Amino acid sequence: MVEKVITLENVSLVDFLGAGNENIKQVAAAFPQSKVISRGNEIRIQGSTPEIIRINDILNMLLQHYNRFGAVTPENVKEYIELEEVPHYEEKQNDVLVYGTRGVVVKPKTNNQKKLVELAFKNDLVFAMGPAGTGKTFIAVALAVRALKNREVKRIIITRPAVEAGENLGFLPGDLQEKLDPYLRPIYDALDEMIPSEKLKFYRENRVIEIAPLAYMRGRTLHDAFIILDEAQNTTPMQIKMFLTRMGPNSKVIITGDYSQIDLPKRQKSGLIEALDILKNVKGIGFINLSGKDVIRHKLVKSIIEAYDKVENNPSSND
Repeated sequence: MVEKVITLENVSLVDFLGAGNENIKQVAAAFPQSKVISRGNEIRIQGSTPEIIRINDILNMLLQHYNRFGAVTPENVKEYIELEEVPHYEEKQNDVLVYGTRGVVVKPKTNNQKKLVELAFKNDLVFAMGPAGTGKTFIAVALAVRALKNREVKRIIITRPAVEAGENLGFLPGDLQEKLDPYLRPIYDALDEMIPSEKLKFYRENRVIEIAPLAYMRGRTLHDAFIILDEAQNTTPMQIKMFLTRMGPNSKVIITGDYSQIDLPKRQKSGLIEALDILKNVKGIGFINLSGKDVIRHKLVKSIIEAYDKVENNPSSND
């Protein structure tokens, strides 16, 4: 009798195995001549070589399904068991980054967003600049989720300088995490679109995905990770240097920022602007500037912006 062991990594066992291991029991029932046993994050298959190959193929298909949709149902298991041959997963659109929740396809939608993706594939460090709404943070998060699902990294770390909280932080209700969560809400919103809530909860509880203020990065070496520094225009020169020197082996870093949204004190220089000047000629670093053309909004927003621009450029027309 031959045995094969499959180790599940970065997988919510409940979402994949099913309640009471129902999904794996269904696979085992379809192959009574073999043994399919689930213990912890390991699945052991014992039986003849042809059946082990077939069961392994089914489990791999179920893992691909899980990575796309975040969960496996008994109906999914039945469908894959009944397939006569293993399908080849080839995307019609090569620019798909991840399959989000509710079947949402996450991919770059503008030329600059596509360039950001290409730069991230080619470089371990990328600076993505642009105004709000250009998708720089959303694409960065999608790239991080993609790397995690493809097991290219072991964890995702997303951080922001908590400048806006500042002195007012102590006056907000709740503990430290509750005080900071509203400020980090845009990050949670992006993750919610790409990872089912239960799986995201599992990732956060097991520190596979970590979202924290920039100050928490001090003194750490971040390896085997996809790291995003968001709102980097609000870093000081010392802070961004500290962050950049946190990079460890097998790490990817994307730094996003917006020149027009600097919230630092007037006399404080932005660390991002300084870093862009210092690092502009360093090989292995990618730079991309997104613009208003990359903003994806409701169709009415364009008309609203044009109406406001018309009044602002011709104040007399509003008299």
